[in-house]
Amino acid sequence: MTTSGIRAADGGRASFVSSIGRAVAALLLAVFVSGCAITNSHVSTNGVPTPGSSPKVLVMVPDVELYVFTAGGLNETNAEWTATAKGHVDTALAEILESMSVSAVDYEVVQDVGPESLAEAQVLKLHEAVGAAIIDHKYSIYPLPTKEDSFDWGLGEGVTGLKEKYDADYVLFVYLRDSFSSGGRVALNILTAVIGAGVKGGVQSGYASLIDLNSGDVVWFNSLVNNVGDLRTPEGSKAATLDLLEEAPL
Repeated sequence: MTTSGIRAADGGRASFVSSIGRAVAALLLAVFVSGCAITNSHVSTNGVPTPGSSPKVLVMVPDVELYVFTAGGLNETNAEWTATAKGHVDTALAEILESMSVSAVDYEVVQDVGPESLAEAQVLKLHEAVGAAIIDHKYSIYPLPTKEDSFDWGLGEGVTGLKEKYDADYVLFVYLRDSFSSGGRVALNILTAVIGAGVKGGVQSGYASLIDLNSGDVVWFNSLVNNVGDLRTPEGSKAATLDLLEEAPL
């Protein structure tokens, strides 16, 4: 595959480093050299579903955001693109899990503010923090000495409420970010190219994780960095979701 060029906001990629950690920046060079998606999967030594066990999996609402990359170098959230991409990713996730014969149950967002909604919101925030830490210290040049030769991460006992509520064995999280150049950014890229200055291409990034609801351990984790594709389309969303669920032990 060839490296994707920089295109306009209706189909282009913009330079984007998401909040999943500094490791994304470290992976950019490899992405642009290869011109395709790069995934990195890690599996825990404990709690992984055994083949044929048919565990019940709670599927969290995919965390998806899309941005416009401005001429000034800022990422601005685009609500319309984000809503479209969320719908596509949610549909793709359901179709892929069904094709894998996964016994899945969808997470239902608690509407009322109370102890239950606050506890579940804390689980979501904790997972995002743990996911960023895994990206930062397992895939980059910032390894933790105590975890260098092992994959030992978890959310703790806070997930037991989800197990009791949904009678599930595992919970699956999907996190995706994408961005596209504004017209002004495209013009700036063309200008800098004319004078010989280098410009950065775009990146689509994300991760998926499978958590054992009995222990809170992260039993499988896969990261994605990609400089092609478009989450605003059904095809692009399905391709990214397929990449994220590659080698998932389900």
